Amino acid sequence: MAVDWLDLNAPPALPGLFLRAALRRRVTGRRLPQLGLRCPVEVSPAHLARYRQVCGIAESAYLPPVYPHLLAFGLQMKLLTDRRFPFPLLGLVHLENRIRVLRPLGGLGPFQASVQLADLQAHDKGASFSLITRLEDQLGLLWEGDSRILCRALRLDGQPPPRAEQAPLELTPLADWAAPADTGRRYARVAGDYNPIHLYAASAKLFGFPRAIAHGLWNKARCLAELQGRLPLAGYEVEVRFQKPVLLPAHVALQASEPAASGQFRLLGTGDVAHMAGSWQPLQA
Repeated sequence: MAVDWLDLNAPPALPGLFLRAALRRRVTGRRLPQLGLRCPVEVSPAHLARYRQVCGIAESAYLPPVYPHLLAFGLQMKLLTDRRFPFPLLGLVHLENRIRVLRPLGGLGPFQASVQLADLQAHDKGASFSLITRLEDQLGLLWEGDSRILCRALRLDGQPPPRAEQAPLELTPLADWAAPADTGRRYARVAGDYNPIHLYAASAKLFGFPRAIAHGLWNKARCLAELQGRLPLAGYEVEVRFQKPVLLPAHVALQASEPAASGQFRLLGTGDVAHMAGSWQPLQA
């Protein structure tokens, strides 16, 4: 079915969307709307500098590969709080994330960001769907992100599709770092994502976590900062699967395979708890 696109003049303001998310508590349907949002976006050098600092990313002439998610965050929030979207935003779980860098992420814009929903399917713990985010410039598609999200409040008939597993590569230690207790708050101030589970222990406990947890996209961005020398400027994709949350404060370690066109990595915590597993590879022609 064709997507019903709504064009906005600028990214939506977030405060009203957070209120709408807080008030929505029940599932209202079993299908995703054929709805998409898009608007022009530009990069603020000051905002980009703060993002690099929070995520430990070195200076570069190119945008960090996870950064376009932040440019589209207002659109994502507006779509996921639209009355036609059937699931409550609070309680959704980010399972996986894949980014595709088609061309070098140079310049500050203007770009066009867009978001849409796709591929609702059964999952062992509920139902999952994709939130597709794209960044385009005057030459066309530049970057694409696919966030796979779980709704535990809905059950669908059928079986989850089988998951294709890669043969594991040998991984060796690459880097380690501390994630202080305020990591979620510092990242939220940059990303705009003020989900209570990331802010304070008290607010996280309301959702079943003993302490605040790090944002999944902060974990991914922090890992890719260390893997920067193994990734090309463009023509690649990076996929991660979020496993155990990183409870703050924490100390984590990154392991990775040897430099190559394709590779694997994982983020481990104390006692070798697996927090995230990922891989990179060239884009398929």
